[in-house]
Amino acid sequence: MNQTGRLTEVTVPHLAESLVEATIGKWLKKPGDYIEQYDVLCELFTEKVNTEMPSPIEGKLIKIIVGDGETAAVGEAICVIEEPAGSSEAASAAPISFTADTASASDDGDQSMRGRFSPAVHRLAQDNRVDLSRVPGTGLGGRITRKDVETYIASGGANAAPVAVQAVPAVTLPPVAPEEPTSQPVRSSGIHLSASPQTPLIEAEGHNQDTRNEHLIDVTPMRNAIATKMRQSVTEIPHAWTMIEVDVTNLVVLRNKVKDEFMRREGINLTYLAFMLKAVVNAIKDYPIINSVWAVDKIIVKRDINISLSVGTEDSVMTPVIKKADQKNIAGLAREIDELTKKTRAGKLALTDMVGGTFTVNNTGSFGSILSYPIINYPQAAIVTFESIVKKPVVIQDMIAVRSMVNLCLSLDHRILDGVICGRFLQRVKENLESYNADTKIY
Repeated sequence: MNQTGRLTEVTVPHLAESLVEATIGKWLKKPGDYIEQYDVLCELFTEKVNTEMPSPIEGKLIKIIVGDGETAAVGEAICVIEEPAGSSEAASAAPISFTADTASASDDGDQSMRGRFSPAVHRLAQDNRVDLSRVPGTGLGGRITRKDVETYIASGGANAAPVAVQAVPAVTLPPVAPEEPTSQPVRSSGIHLSASPQTPLIEAEGHNQDTRNEHLIDVTPMRNAIATKMRQSVTEIPHAWTMIEVDVTNLVVLRNKVKDEFMRREGINLTYLAFMLKAVVNAIKDYPIINSVWAVDKIIVKRDINISLSVGTEDSVMTPVIKKADQKNIAGLAREIDELTKKTRAGKLALTDMVGGTFTVNNTGSFGSILSYPIINYPQAAIVTFESIVKKPVVIQDMIAVRSMVNLCLSLDHRILDGVICGRFLQRVKENLESYNADTKIY
């Protein structure tokens, strides 16, 4: 076969230590396009962050292996690019043989990857009772890809029909094979969700003709990742909750005093959250067990205090991380908050911004909440919310005074933490917040 250059698989990069797979959000190039090195090929969705996938090599895009909305494991091929004749070998991609019908690494007899399966391939095979030893592998080194399994199922090669899933008592899901018609109307989101189990949307009998009273929203990979993380947190972590009320009148006076000068000097807004983070970080120094994770037979206490900051967008909640927050003053924390918030809402977060968090702070007061029960950011030990500051009549030395009050709400992992230690921790945060005064230095 005459070829003008080497055909090379482009694989999912190793984006972060804890990530094992990524979902293709949208292909930005199509087969036949000529790709320059570092041109963006597609959008990748992970459980941490959305990112763009640059091409590691230059050449012509020959074939897309993993389509929009499908999931691939780290190291699994997602497309094939034909490099120009005489080009050097790309460090991050592996050469393969390729024909118009299949992309196969078995032409030269290489089957070194035959027995290695990605989690997505393994799940798909289990769900459809497919014997992977019978599936021809077209990936690098004979590795079996998701497309190989789907092709095998579509050709009737599955050992048995997939196990029926009862979504509602009156409805049974059909087999995966596309040639068999469904007996009940099933509406798919069009996006493959790798998390198990999948929950299809099934219209109730007799109501499939009129949809004026409802509309459907596709579950995006990012929303699915959030759902998976939240389910893991509430399933594995025994949550407990406590709250404390804090008088922040002096803090309000301090911020009003310095915020205008801070804006002129730094060009950013000085929020109450920066003061809150400083109070939390100093309290963690006194009670380091708060900064830990559960590891079955031991508790791992983290030395670095890396604060995960919950930032809400229109369609998700992200938790970028302020690294070594204990080494920053109030002004430094304010700058970090402003930078990470802007990057989150602009969709510019990198994976390095999202990893390493040891304790989470959520500023729920920014949208008027006065009381909340947060879900712990797995696998951390606790999360605290800073609620809305509200003026209230408060009894001080048998006299009523109007003070600025705020609630701090803490959810804790009861395997690691108990009421006594968390009560003392919140009391220390309260003391730190109430110790602010007009002379407090922010630099």
